[in-house]
Amino acid sequence: MSDDEDFMQESDEEQYDFEYEEDDDDEGGDVDIENKYYNAKQLKATDPQDAVNEFLGIPALEEEKGEWGFKGLKQAIKLEYKLGQYDKAAEHYQELLTYVKSAVTRNYSEKSINNMLDYIEKGADDAAAVQCMEKFYSLTLLSFQNTNNERLWLKTNIKLCKLLLDRKEYGVVSKKLRELHAACQREDGTDDPSKGTYALEIYSLEIQMFAEKKNNKQLKALYQRALKVRSAVPHPRIMGIIRECGGKMHMSEENWKEAQSDFFESFRNYDEAGSLQRIQVLKYLLLTTMLMRSDINPFDSQETKPYKSDPRISAMTELVEAYQRDEVHTYEQVLQNNQDILADPFIAENIDEVTRNMRTKGALKLIAPYMRMKLSWIAKQLKISVPEVQDILGFLIVDGKIEGRIDQQEGILEITSSADKERLEALQQLTTSIHDLFGAVFKEGEGISNPDHIISDEAGIEAAVLGAAMNKTMRSTQGKAKKKMAMWT
Repeated sequence: MSDDEDFMQESDEEQYDFEYEEDDDDEGGDVDIENKYYNAKQLKATDPQDAVNEFLGIPALEEEKGEWGFKGLKQAIKLEYKLGQYDKAAEHYQELLTYVKSAVTRNYSEKSINNMLDYIEKGADDAAAVQCMEKFYSLTLLSFQNTNNERLWLKTNIKLCKLLLDRKEYGVVSKKLRELHAACQREDGTDDPSKGTYALEIYSLEIQMFAEKKNNKQLKALYQRALKVRSAVPHPRIMGIIRECGGKMHMSEENWKEAQSDFFESFRNYDEAGSLQRIQVLKYLLLTTMLMRSDINPFDSQETKPYKSDPRISAMTELVEAYQRDEVHTYEQVLQNNQDILADPFIAENIDEVTRNMRTKGALKLIAPYMRMKLSWIAKQLKISVPEVQDILGFLIVDGKIEGRIDQQEGILEITSSADKERLEALQQLTTSIHDLFGAVFKEGEGISNPDHIISDEAGIEAAVLGAAMNKTMRSTQGKAKKKMAMWT
């Protein structure tokens, strides 16, 4: 059972009781039956088993199936399920379904069945309860397969599909989803606008399935189709699910910006729905802030600000603050002291990239003042292994973040001053230009072929002396440059 369901269970029970109370107060009926019903309700808190027996005795008091018997069975089923009497609950639920065709109105029966299935779903916290819940779904579908109540058929099938998805029965889920998609389309195969809300629920289930299977190609297509559904007024929790899966999809593609946008929308929807999943998605939002290497405070927005001091996300908040301040030791300490962060597979899968970025920033900051240092010293300062240091430095060199080389045999990093390197490269270009100029003026073995460019013997001697001096300077400078360049390479 998810966090949001756990959070809502108690309030939902109260809601259902309130709804039943409201219905009961408005109904008349036989005085003896009515008294028996309310006496049974008084026993619920003190002696639930006696209350069950009293509720189950109500249908027998009616000459024909009526609303008091329907209400008595509802209350008995809820108590039996709560007491773990799943077989009896399923048996009496089957009896309850016989009332919906004639004893009560269609709207009232549909509302009651939906509330009953919601109640059962929120209480399914063990294998036996889940099996009972599946039995309830099957009985409901069997009861309504020959009726015209398409809404209840869709709702029940969606609930059943969710149950199967939780059990990772992907083959059965795929078949059910195809049936559900077909039910939300017109005869010509186009989407039925009147069923847009159901269509979005179906998309959310399919998106979750492909996200779990890591089928990004199908996931991306479904995600885009779901966002194009405009004829629906979906529950915000459904949009929270769709946006959360979209964020995870973008993360797998290293599209941090789109991931951040989707996680924020998911958080906002979960928050509106009162779902506790908002806390987990807020952690994902903080994770993308670090992966984007952003300095923007994620708690600056009106929606996230109330959660800044929430103890459930304090560890992630400390990680973000350490990351933005480039405090590698603080970051590592927070991660070490809060291993429960890694309990979420999605965070555990992506936190390594954040840690690598953090160590990379720490290494750059550490080596900045030095030209030559031991790898073991860098490892000690960063509190990581020497192979990890080599990996980080190798990445920095290849990426052009630092100019230098690693002497693996000696375990030393040698940094080349970029300023010296640029000066030597400029000097090499100058000497090459002088050499080319000298070759153009004095070509060995060639006479003077153009009479318009005849020079005097005196001018030729001066040019020869100048050329010899230039050639000597060029050779000397070039040799020094090559020698010095060799020291850095």
